[in-house]
Amino acid sequence: MSDATGLVDDMMAEGAALDALVTPLSDTDWATPTPAAGWTIAHQIGHLAWTDRVALLSATDPDGFSAALADAGADPYGFVDKAAAEEAARPSAELLADWRDGRTRLARALLDHPGGKLPWFGPPMSVGSMATARLMETWAHGLDVADALGVAPARTARLRSVAHIGVRTRDFAYMVNGLTAPAEPFRVELTAPDGDLWTWGPEDAAQRVTGSAFDFCELVTQRRAPADLDVVATGTDAQKWLTIAQCFAGPPGEGRAPSGEKS
Repeated sequence: MSDATGLVDDMMAEGAALDALVTPLSDTDWATPTPAAGWTIAHQIGHLAWTDRVALLSATDPDGFSAALADAGADPYGFVDKAAAEEAARPSAELLADWRDGRTRLARALLDHPGGKLPWFGPPMSVGSMATARLMETWAHGLDVADALGVAPARTARLRSVAHIGVRTRDFAYMVNGLTAPAEPFRVELTAPDGDLWTWGPEDAAQRVTGSAFDFCELVTQRRAPADLDVVATGTDAQKWLTIAQCFAGPPGEGRAPSGEKS
């Protein structure tokens, strides 16, 4: 069994939290627009279902994943929207059932995986990193769904994993934007939902990022504009990072326009 059991459990808990939001919805509700341009609630769940399905291929069928990767490579800037639209067109009950089954099968596959790296659209990932990435994306899409429904999202300790992948992908964000990442590590200090302090990097680092862990997670998943968030950068390099931070694979995200309101 994988040593990433806790991360897989958190991944499933995040899925269950979003599941609880969408289960009571009518077919009409599934067509509610979300903050992601052109995406309804059905698109959000459809994207998660599709990505879980591809992640399962990565864990169990390398040839099948290679075929999916080739299909995506043929349309690198459109395959995500295309897949989400195809999934969203399905009956909502069918889509919900498929998403539930897919994430359950993925959890089992990750726990049973013998180890080693899993191929992905970005760099290959360990089992723990894959579980963290799926948790992060589920949380991010769940935030869009909560916004669409006018529901305040829960703030849990699972955010630590989202923040962690946000910190770890600093250099990736520079790379996809055609920039050279700073050589020096940054210090990141975030206030957790329970008031604890989560930290990364050397205490004496000149470049620093501080603030709310929830807001930092909104930043790195590009769910809110930096100007709307309780996240402060000290140092030119750290300030630049806040404008390009991205913890998800793929080309640079467009981000969200400032609302003028702090979250």
